[in-house]
Amino acid sequence: MNTYSRTNLSLLGAWWLSLDRWNIAALIALAAVGAVLGMAASPPVAEHLGKDTFYFAQRHIIFLPIALAGLLAVSALKAQGVRILALAVFAGALGFMALTLLTGDEIKGATRWVSIAGFSMQPSEFVKPSFAVLSAWLFARWRLGDNFTGYALAIGLYVTVVLLLLAQPDVGMTILVSIIWGTQFFLAGLPMLLVIAIGALFLAGGVFAYFQFAHVQARIDLFLDPSGEEAYQVARSLDAFRGGGIFGVGPGEGHVKEVLPDAHADFIFAVAGEEFGLLMTLMVVALFAFIVLRGFVRVFRDQDLFTQLAVAGLLVQFGLQAIINMASTLNLMPTKGMTLPFISYGGSSMFALALGMGMVLALTRDSRVPGGPR
Repeated sequence: MNTYSRTNLSLLGAWWLSLDRWNIAALIALAAVGAVLGMAASPPVAEHLGKDTFYFAQRHIIFLPIALAGLLAVSALKAQGVRILALAVFAGALGFMALTLLTGDEIKGATRWVSIAGFSMQPSEFVKPSFAVLSAWLFARWRLGDNFTGYALAIGLYVTVVLLLLAQPDVGMTILVSIIWGTQFFLAGLPMLLVIAIGALFLAGGVFAYFQFAHVQARIDLFLDPSGEEAYQVARSLDAFRGGGIFGVGPGEGHVKEVLPDAHADFIFAVAGEEFGLLMTLMVVALFAFIVLRGFVRVFRDQDLFTQLAVAGLLVQFGLQAIINMASTLNLMPTKGMTLPFISYGGSSMFALALGMGMVLALTRDSRVPGGPR
């Protein structure tokens, strides 16, 4: 009879024992919450668009297991495999981003989507995780002996991504990518003078975006002086939280999903607050906080600079995206069309997030397990 021990592990056993199983459980819990909220929030939206009542709910439930399977597959990679995968995804996504400017579908004044074999895809979603890994790789090379090439390439990579994002335009994504890049640059040992210079540059970029892009100006103005359609959506969202109270009005009993066109996507947190109450929203916040904090605790036990920078960038992306979605729903910041990770509807976002968190799990595997990552 074969015995199974930590000193003589199969590849599958080594992978499983070296994984952060607590974070996998938290991610699956988020996905389960997303499935429940998708069933609750999407039917009125589907009916309003003339589709089958459970059109969005069914697609969301189909996306989830595929995304989670991809997450687990990526988590089996070693550091070199993560870098190679990031390079391949980045090259493909960057190419499709350029293609959107020529043949993409314009939605709400922005060209961010491209149709591939009948499916719509937002390439910029896949740029975020792959960019975080590649910039970490370049920063690590710069700090560990390559004094110019890695530094220069990291800046060139950032400028390329930002120019393509602004051409769409997608100012929110540009800000998110800039924060990821700036965080990694700082952790890599950016001189204080450059910290100040880059901070001033980001502020100047924000002022430029306000005056250059009408939709950015409109959202900020509406946040400061509420009126119009955007303010109406936020007002209904706040009403939903107030009406939900501590325990909520019950599954399917809420009304905010009937008046918000993005109830299944950008404002799904409001549906959670109305139908399941404060307890559900606090549980969602706790899950996001647990995943991010546990990821940081595990990665900073590792002495490898690339691993630290890559995981930091990926976790900042994941956590900040959740904060932006929830804060805009609560009127704590101007609205921004950004999904709530693993909860909001959206295939491109879900698959890209699964890719990123699969990379986090791969890079935070325990190297002390026999046969584990090296």
